[in-house]
Amino acid sequence: MKEKLYVTTPIYYVNDVPHIGHAYTTVAADILARFNRLMGREVFFLTGTDEHGQKVEKASYLVGRTPKEHADVLCENFKNLWVGLNVTNDAFIRTTDPQHIRVVQDMLQKLYDKGEIEKRQYSGFYCTYDERFWTDKEVPDGNCPDCGRAIDRIEEENYFFLMSGYHDRLVRYIEDTPDFIQPQSRRNEVLGFLKSAPLGDLCISRPKKRLSCGVPMPFDDDFVTYVWFDALMNYYSATLYLAPQTSGQWWPATWHLIGKDILTTHSVFWSTMLMALDMPLPGHIFAHGWWTQQGKKMSKSLGNVVDPFDIIARYGADAFRYFLVREVTFGLDGDFSEAALIGRINSDLANDLGNLVNRTFSMLQRYFKGVIPQPKIPDEGLENLMVGTLVIIEDSLKELAYQKALNAIWELTAFLNKHIDTEKPWVLAKGGNTDRLGTVIYHCLEGLRFIGMYLYPFMPQTCGKLYGALTQKDIRDVNLSATEHAGWGRLGHGRTVLELPQLFPRIEKPAEVAQATEAVLAAAEIKSAENVVAVGELIGIEDFAKVKLKVGRVVSAEKVKGSSKLLRLQVDTGEMRQVVAGIGKHYSPETIVGRSVAVVCNLKPAKLMGIESQGMLLAASDDTAMALLTPDKEIAPGATIK
Repeated sequence: MKEKLYVTTPIYYVNDVPHIGHAYTTVAADILARFNRLMGREVFFLTGTDEHGQKVEKASYLVGRTPKEHADVLCENFKNLWVGLNVTNDAFIRTTDPQHIRVVQDMLQKLYDKGEIEKRQYSGFYCTYDERFWTDKEVPDGNCPDCGRAIDRIEEENYFFLMSGYHDRLVRYIEDTPDFIQPQSRRNEVLGFLKSAPLGDLCISRPKKRLSCGVPMPFDDDFVTYVWFDALMNYYSATLYLAPQTSGQWWPATWHLIGKDILTTHSVFWSTMLMALDMPLPGHIFAHGWWTQQGKKMSKSLGNVVDPFDIIARYGADAFRYFLVREVTFGLDGDFSEAALIGRINSDLANDLGNLVNRTFSMLQRYFKGVIPQPKIPDEGLENLMVGTLVIIEDSLKELAYQKALNAIWELTAFLNKHIDTEKPWVLAKGGNTDRLGTVIYHCLEGLRFIGMYLYPFMPQTCGKLYGALTQKDIRDVNLSATEHAGWGRLGHGRTVLELPQLFPRIEKPAEVAQATEAVLAAAEIKSAENVVAVGELIGIEDFAKVKLKVGRVVSAEKVKGSSKLLRLQVDTGEMRQVVAGIGKHYSPETIVGRSVAVVCNLKPAKLMGIESQGMLLAASDDTAMALLTPDKEIAPGATIK
């Protein structure tokens, strides 16, 4: 039986205009789905729209439609975006689907019959915009804690799910299942929430006299279901009528990918609902961060919302997909700028990958008239590097470390570019060393075949073209668990390679983007100067004890675009964290990877050049040199420095 992967995005609120956050979650899920299909696994990838609630009802009446008619129109915005981003979801669920509604009602009836739902009087605050009740303690100023809008106080009868009875069981489950909620910081956040106060019961109904747009309660037709109870149930209901019927039971989901703003609903509401229904919980819930602009959360009122349709139209879907998961560690907040996107396109895609493809194809045409030569000299080191990288990529994607996977692929790209510079095919051609020349060109072509397969989940259009030109086959038929595709030397020889236009032409920065870049750099220099702390004041041991120092191991490193001294590091301190360090004038990325370092782990996160830093490395320096502080013997990452 094939291994299976079931991955979900949230179902997006149908009234929303699709934005970069929607694109981010869905592209991340698509990469995971595509990679697992490449590995020969059976995949079910679900996304969709949430189409019930007061906001949908009000908006529909304003335009003279029924709520369902309104949802029929608006859900196409999301479907069109997924087409534009080459998203390969297997199903698109809508909460107005009759099959979904029947499942929700069936689950409600089961809970009611078990005594897990009871009717009682409710008195408290209610936010219409967020469709959420709040206690008096949570609303000290009369405004919604989430959206900041003024909220109403209401009194009415409603049905409650007795969520409070699952508090201790949920805490135990999270503590006993360390990888259930990810990343670690979100797990700690949920545990902190649960341990700060007992869980209350969850109101799961709305009177029809106040709201008709919802799933009717099966045991009381005067009420409809709370939109969150209805929405969360989609992950299970889809497995009953949208999943491949030949595959057996798909529940539980392998991964729920969500934004951090809906962490509580998924980790607490959904988990306790499943416990009450005696159903298994999903394998993993991963809550990623938000995209900001110049450190500010995007909003319509600020006019800083990024339109993904516009970005795709101007820069292409592949470049946008690559940027989203390359620029920021998945799980952290990220700052979006057009200048940063252009920088990635020009540096990574045009200079590194594009240059490798162009020079390899050009030399093949020049020296062998486009026909793949036969290699005469084996290169086991190159073969081991190419084949072995698949393990790194798979291990990285098992923990959604997209950056780490891309770093491994870019190391292959850098190796092949360096291989060409070292072997100097033009010199071999001039000297008549045909065997060596053919071997070098073949190895570069075969290396590009591997890069195309590995990079395909991230940039499907580009890699489909590259793989097709090399093999004249469809990359969607690749199975990386099969030797015929994943084995070195399967490219063959004696076949003509198709011509390939330039994959990533360099982009000249528009004047306004260049000006914005300069402003960001200037602001970063000012901020850096403001952060210099005077030394000399004596402190007590109690102050020093507040500093949390750990041993870290640098897993990856890269230069920060636009800075001569900043490096962006991924550091293993028992948990992965991103650190931006001003060591670039003394250490190159290549020399820092694998090194053990001393890390301050409890600094408040700060942004440098728009990149979040979650710690600080300890170093000594004078006027001429800098030295990182490191342990004098091997010790595991995460060890406490005392």
